[in-house]
Amino acid sequence: MKFYLLFFTLFILVPEKHVFTIPRDEVLWALPQTDEQVKALQDLLNTPEVILWQPVVVENIKKDREVHFYVRASKINSIKAQLRQLTIQHKVLMGDVQGIIEKQTVNDTISARGSSSYYENYHSMKEISKSMEKSKNAIWIDCGIHAREWISPAFCLWFIGHVIHVRERDQTMTTLLEHFDFYIMPVINVDGYEYTWSHPSNRLWRKSRSSHGNSKCIGTDMNRNFDAHWCGPGASHSECQEIYCGPYPESEPEVKAVARFVRDHKDTIKAYITMHSYSQLVLFPYSYTMNKSKDHEELESLAQKAAKAIKRTTWKTYRPGAGAQTIYLAPGGSDDWAYDLGIKYSFTFELRDTGTYGFLLPSREIKPTSLEALSAVKEIAQHVLQNL
Repeated sequence: MKFYLLFFTLFILVPEKHVFTIPRDEVLWALPQTDEQVKALQDLLNTPEVILWQPVVVENIKKDREVHFYVRASKINSIKAQLRQLTIQHKVLMGDVQGIIEKQTVNDTISARGSSSYYENYHSMKEISKSMEKSKNAIWIDCGIHAREWISPAFCLWFIGHVIHVRERDQTMTTLLEHFDFYIMPVINVDGYEYTWSHPSNRLWRKSRSSHGNSKCIGTDMNRNFDAHWCGPGASHSECQEIYCGPYPESEPEVKAVARFVRDHKDTIKAYITMHSYSQLVLFPYSYTMNKSKDHEELESLAQKAAKAIKRTTWKTYRPGAGAQTIYLAPGGSDDWAYDLGIKYSFTFELRDTGTYGFLLPSREIKPTSLEALSAVKEIAQHVLQNL
């Protein structure tokens, strides 16, 4: 006991100048109050060992204005001694600057991207660049490939609104958004869709508004223009037909743009969903052949689950099935093209109704149609997530 007491007593009696400390970088504050102090401070701080914070250059040091400056450890004792000698008021703003820097950089990648804590830390350029890349898997949803199918773009717009405004109350959607990016294309056939608005007498226009060659007929069926058994049985080479496939695959700039984007992101896009109307169907590949795809059983099972999710939501009946077997041959479709590209979970929805209103579905049907389509999309997305 006496030994420890003696040691403690000796420690507190050691003069401060004999305590060994390792100098650390510091940020100092100074306040020159005379013209002479201003000039002396300008000379003192004009060295590579000092980095001015405020002001940025020594020429802007003024009387009675605060000066903040970073001093490297090798110079800190000398600078402080000269400030005392010049009787310039000063103090330490930040000690151990290196420790502060280390604390700010240590959390660069410690938090998971997407977590709230991740966004409350500083990040390196490398980490920022990585976070901006589409590292998450994604789900593609497009609408409005046929101009007259207004319920299709209405769903895409409703879906965006749901994600923005309601997802806090939709736990399933919140979870999906933590794992997936959603690429939403509200209207593929922009010119055709606009044409149905600006020309009410042509409200039932289906195709694009492009012209090819000297034909008197306008437009291409964009859902026959993808490079998936292009212009086989179920499409037409005649420009005047509603199912005109175009002069060559991806002849339509809108189709080409979609195809380019999906090709560029095919490794992260895990599901491709395209919205059409009407008939209340959940379709999957193939539409260009009566043959079954290699994933037919799994896709059929998932389409059935999607249809059951709709039934639970609004009691509406949607019929699941492969496209060609369920309705008709339709080559050059986006869903078959995406499937053959390697995106296994590729679906076409034919939304409401079954013929009462057809393409002229009343606006009061938008919300229930969108709710049931959302339930099916979530069913597909959850399956994809479980099978990554």
